[in-house]
Amino acid sequence: MAIQQSINSAAISADSLQGSEQSLEARPGDYIALLKPRVMSLVVFTGLVGLWLAPGDVHPVIGFVAILCIAIAAGASGAINMWYDADIDAIMMRTRNRPIPAGRVAAADALTFGVMLSVGSVTVMALAVNWTAAALLAGTIAFYVFVYTMWLKRRTPQNIVIGGAAGAFPPMIGWAAATGSVSLESIALFAIIFMWTPPHFWALALYRSGDYERAGVPMLPVVAGLPETRRQIMIYSLLLVPVTLLPWYMDMSGAFYGISTAIMGVLFVALAGLILKEGDGPNATKWAKSLFAYSILYLFSMFVLLVADRFVMDWIA
Repeated sequence: MAIQQSINSAAISADSLQGSEQSLEARPGDYIALLKPRVMSLVVFTGLVGLWLAPGDVHPVIGFVAILCIAIAAGASGAINMWYDADIDAIMMRTRNRPIPAGRVAAADALTFGVMLSVGSVTVMALAVNWTAAALLAGTIAFYVFVYTMWLKRRTPQNIVIGGAAGAFPPMIGWAAATGSVSLESIALFAIIFMWTPPHFWALALYRSGDYERAGVPMLPVVAGLPETRRQIMIYSLLLVPVTLLPWYMDMSGAFYGISTAIMGVLFVALAGLILKEGDGPNATKWAKSLFAYSILYLFSMFVLLVADRFVMDWIA
């Protein structure tokens, strides 16, 4: 009943925006905000690493076009996501100032913007790079929009677990842009991000659970409770560490990456352990925020280490 009331209030909030969203003139910065640039930056970087690690040589222009298409597609997905989620974004403190609920961009304009960018990015990838990369790019957009945003997000606490696949595809797309194929190595890069996503987002959900509850989004803390969410964070953190070592196992990287990543993984598990141990104590929010912030640094650093390790291996060779 509480969830239904939240959904109803979200609809009312969205309806109330219909008149106001036309009252302000959208600025270029508002359309940039629709692209979720902070999320896009990490997506672009992991795609670039996938492209760079792939065997063979890629013409710089082709490589640039491929990364540009990944960036545009990621932004397009974000814009469509904001269009569909405008009702619940209006309720949540974290998202209520986004361009659509704040009335700075009309919902229809955001949808048109996202669809045009989606079609354009896939078309350019197909014509300028290769069809494999284009197919993966199209599949990523479709998965994020239709599977995660429209189907999973409002229906199951496993939304992040399954939906996390959308954010894990960019290194595979980058790899495919360079080679025209999908390999076990690119799947390993996919697996790292896929396993990283649940503890990353659940750490955020721990201290934003009230937001999700008001909006009627069945995130794990809302449905299963905070103690179960802490246990799941710990479980996924323990599973994540060996997955991050796959590039070392598969000879994609050397000991520099393996040892550095293992050390960082121990710190990740330690933070998850502090969250589990603290429970509902006075430092619960502090440790959840710490893990969320560290998880971003952790993923970024792993992909930096993959690049740095390749330089080290080439220098030794």
